[in-house]
Amino acid sequence: MRLDKYLKVSRIIKRRTVANEACDAGRVEVNGKVARASYDVKIGDKITVNLGSNSRSYEVLEINEHALKEDAAKMYKAL
Repeated sequence: MRLDKYLKVSRIIKRRTVANEACDAGRVEVNGKVARASYDVKIGDKITVNLGSNSRSYEVLEINEHALKEDAAKMYKAL
């Protein structure tokens, strides 16, 4: 699954266009490297999102094409 879609489906970022813009601006890192929106997310990847002065890290636990609001938080673990 593409990185921008994963960020949207897991509700780490609310909109896919915002996730895409964050990736293009170099604010999203995967495993310590700046990642493009087209990066293929895998289970076990560590994603760091830098928006404003906030920096949050997540570990990918599962990948689903669609997730309900209740199930979205199960897709990752906050680090």
